[in-house]
Amino acid sequence: MVLGSLVPSSPLANVVVILLTTGLIWVGSGWLEESADHLAAYYGLPAVVQGSIIVALGSSFPEFASVAIAATAGVFDMGVGAIVGSAIFNILVIPALSGLATDGDLETSRLVVYKEAQFYMVAVATLVVTFSLAVIYFPVPDGPALTGQLTRPVALIPLFLYGLYLFIQWQDVSEYEAENAGVADGIGREWVRLLGGLLVILVGVEQLVGSVESLSGTFGVPTFLAGVTVVAAATSLPDTLVSVRSAADGNSATSLGNVLGSNTFDLLVAIPVGVLIVGSVPVDFAVAVPMLGVLTLATVLLFGLLRTDLSLSRVECYALGAAYLVFVGWVIAETAGVTSLLRS
Repeated sequence: MVLGSLVPSSPLANVVVILLTTGLIWVGSGWLEESADHLAAYYGLPAVVQGSIIVALGSSFPEFASVAIAATAGVFDMGVGAIVGSAIFNILVIPALSGLATDGDLETSRLVVYKEAQFYMVAVATLVVTFSLAVIYFPVPDGPALTGQLTRPVALIPLFLYGLYLFIQWQDVSEYEAENAGVADGIGREWVRLLGGLLVILVGVEQLVGSVESLSGTFGVPTFLAGVTVVAAATSLPDTLVSVRSAADGNSATSLGNVLGSNTFDLLVAIPVGVLIVGSVPVDFAVAVPMLGVLTLATVLLFGLLRTDLSLSRVECYALGAAYLVFVGWVIAETAGVTSLLRS
């Protein structure tokens, strides 16, 4: 942590850092959203592409950095858990909060439902296949029964799929006719503000996650529980702030596109890049796949609710929030040994 040598490692100091960095992330996400709006208008991008590419890549940087750091530190499973936990938070909590931030229902479109949501479900399935190939072809001899070595060639599979995703988005942009062309005045300043927002978010989230981890160690919260719930929610804060702001401003396509695009980036890019950095990492299939199964169920729930009238009502938003509370309860039960669906 940057502040690690300046701030005493006490529970009170960690709480203060969490509050300060939350405000810092709020400012950075505001810069990110505003600059993305102006850049999208200037380059004539449709709202769904703005949310699923520009804003999603920016707000996904914290998760991307966390996986890279976890891989280099030899705790790749923790990074994968944080990514999957963050994805579940994004799918259930962010649309719920975004829907509650609007005056009426959170409107969506067939483009979001039939392209973004379905491609995201393909991304989840591809990651399961990638982990399966690691277990089948590169098993760890002295490790648990379902542990495989995820190598660089195998990690390229999800990256190739993300390349297809970018190609599809590029095709949509080339066929899109913008109603109003953006003006070139101050476009350089908008790029500077976009990069500044990314930097502020990265610094803020790094401090936030470090303080949460310190608090979890102080109070004896298990690493798995902290990673899948607290750390995952902390790294999802930029996504939450950007999506809720967009929904409150009436940009529902950007709000939902950010959620699905951010998750697609996390699964298809963040995890493979962590592998490319260190060469190969062990993956516990028995832990990762049940979590991905929960993520699939969460995605199916959101997909079904979005398809009804192509909107999210307030009741449906509360249902998504309740589903996340059920997930947290299950994680606590797994940690306490009440249930044993996760085999480690």
